[in-house]
Amino acid sequence: MEVGVDEAGKGPVLGSMFVAAVRAPREALPDGIDDSKRLTPARREGLASRLRAEDRVEIGIAEVTPARIDAGNMNDLTVGGHARALAEVARPGDVGVCDAGDVDAERFARRVADATDVDVSVTAEHGADASDPLVGAASVLAKSAREGHVAALEDRYGDLASVGSGYPSDPTTRSFLAAYVETTGDLPACARRSWSTCDDVLAAASQSALDDF
Repeated sequence: MEVGVDEAGKGPVLGSMFVAAVRAPREALPDGIDDSKRLTPARREGLASRLRAEDRVEIGIAEVTPARIDAGNMNDLTVGGHARALAEVARPGDVGVCDAGDVDAERFARRVADATDVDVSVTAEHGADASDPLVGAASVLAKSAREGHVAALEDRYGDLASVGSGYPSDPTTRSFLAAYVETTGDLPACARRSWSTCDDVLAAASQSALDDF
């Protein structure tokens, strides 16, 4: 059987990346599956709920925390995340179908296969989350896991300021980081300290402190 694999949350400055693997007969997938970035939040969450409720759909989720991201590199972590999620549901002889997380799709597939503890073959393709419904289902579930994680961060930190989407381009996220550093003198535990956005926020806070003298 085939197992689709994809990740969500590679680029944010806040929170974890999530990789999902979906093992299922293709006829068990609901209609309307697509790359999660093309779906409205309501549509995505509806599909995620249907996938979780379908007995023929097996789901594996791997979380890559900010601490691990700061200690490693994203290429290796993406390979490792795909391998861990795949291993949660794959059986010997299955075929893993990954959305390629490397400019060289064949190299990415080889690395995931080598890192997976189960005897499976692996293929990878750029844009597979849009072209392959099984990988699209993994995209939907990975994004759903990531959004649930962001909601939990909002519950934890939202009394100070909304965390926003967690992406560096989001002014709400940048404002949250600035407010957190101003209030506590340090970055929150959910921040990816190795991201340049964090350097910028810390530098701005340091300069502001100097200007106050």
